[in-house]
Amino acid sequence: MDDIERSRRRFLKEGLALASLPLVVTLSAYGQTEQPAASEKTPDEILKAYGGRSRFVTSERIEVIPGMGEMKHDPFGLTNHLTTPLQDSVGIITPNSLHFVAGHAGFFVPDIDPEKHRLMVHGMVDRPLLFTMDEVKRFPSESRIHYIECNSNFAKPGHKTVQDAAGRTSCAEWTGVPLSLLLKKAGVQKGASWVIAEGAEDNRGTYSIPLAKAMDDCLVAYGQNGEPVRPQNGFPLRLLVPGLEGVNSVKWLRRLTVTNEFYMTYNNMGRYTSVDPNIVQANYVQGPKSVITFPSGGQKLPGPGHYEITGLAWSGGGAIRKVEISTDGGQTWKDAEIRSAVHRIAHTRFGMPWDWGGKEHVLMSRCTDEQGQVQPSVAEFNKLWKPESRGEAHPNFIMPWKLGSDGAVENGLS
Repeated sequence: MDDIERSRRRFLKEGLALASLPLVVTLSAYGQTEQPAASEKTPDEILKAYGGRSRFVTSERIEVIPGMGEMKHDPFGLTNHLTTPLQDSVGIITPNSLHFVAGHAGFFVPDIDPEKHRLMVHGMVDRPLLFTMDEVKRFPSESRIHYIECNSNFAKPGHKTVQDAAGRTSCAEWTGVPLSLLLKKAGVQKGASWVIAEGAEDNRGTYSIPLAKAMDDCLVAYGQNGEPVRPQNGFPLRLLVPGLEGVNSVKWLRRLTVTNEFYMTYNNMGRYTSVDPNIVQANYVQGPKSVITFPSGGQKLPGPGHYEITGLAWSGGGAIRKVEISTDGGQTWKDAEIRSAVHRIAHTRFGMPWDWGGKEHVLMSRCTDEQGQVQPSVAEFNKLWKPESRGEAHPNFIMPWKLGSDGAVENGLS
C-alpha cells in the first residue's frame, strides 16, 4: 500500500468527521491543550542546550496595540502583536526570536502536538487526502528566503522609531513542501479556481487564495531558519504565500479546501469589502517598499563625519533591482549599493557612504523592483488611496527621517 493510498484511507476514516465540522473550529474541537509544563532545566542547562546571546545585545520585540485597548496574552505569556527591531538588524535574515508576530485580538497560540496534527486536502479534488507530519516531510522539500509583512505595516506621524513605523515585517529562510505538490497528489479538478486555507487557532484563521498562486510559489513550511517554525509563527505547519499580505500565510495550517469560488472568510472580510474576486486578486500583491534603518528615529549621530546610510528594501512583485537615497527630502537622489544577495520577494540590504557636515537633512529611500514598479512618495500614494480606502491598500510610501543639527533623528512625516 503506497503513501497516497494510506492517506486516502486515513481521510475516509478520520477526515470525514473533521470535514463535517464548520470551516472554522475551536481549539478544543481539534485536541489542543493548555500551556505545556515549564522546562525543568536550570538556566545554565538551557543556555548550554540551546545557546544564548551576549548580555550586551539588547534588541527585542515590542508590543504594539494600535487602538485596540489591552491585548489578551497567549498561553506562553506573550502578546500577539510584536514588532521586529529593524534598527538593530544586520544583513537580511530576521532571527526567529525577533520575527514579528501579528494576530487577531483574543486568540491563543495553539499548543499542537506534531504527532497528532493532520493536514487535510479536500474539496474539488480527485483524491481527498489527510497527511501526518511525517508524510508531509517525505515530499521533496525546498528552502527559500522570503519576507512576510502585515498589511498594517506603515508609518504614521506618531511613530518614534523604524520599529514602530515598519517593524511588522521580517525575513527568514523557510523550508517545506511546495503546495503545488500536495495539490497535484490530490488531483485538482477542472473548474477549480481558489484554495481556502484554514489554521487551527481559535479565531477564524481562514483565507481565500487564488489557485494560480497556490500552484506557483506557495510553500507548506515546517522549518524557519534551520529549526522548526516557532509556535507564534505557526508550528508545526505554516502556509507561506510569498508577496501577498501576511494574513494569507495562514499559521497552524490544518486544512486546504479546493473550490471554484472566492470565499468571503472572516479574514478576507476584514481586508476587503468587495466580493468581486477580480478586484480582490488585483489588490493582493504588495508593492515595492524600503526603509532606512540607520540613521533612523530615536538614534543620534555623535557628530559630523563619515557614516553609512543603510536600510532594507522588498517587494511582493519580485526582486529589488535598484535603491536610491535622498539626503535633501527628495529633491535629488543617488543610487545606493546593494549590500546583500538579492532574492525574489525577500528583504534586500542597501547602503550608501555619506559625509555629514552637521546641518539639518531629511533622509529618504525609494526602491524599484524587477517589474519596474517604483516606491511612491506620500503624495503619490495619497492620489491613489484616500484615507477611508487604505484598508484595501498596501501602504508602501516613502518614509522620511529628519536629521537635526544636533545629530538626533526623528519622524519626518508631517
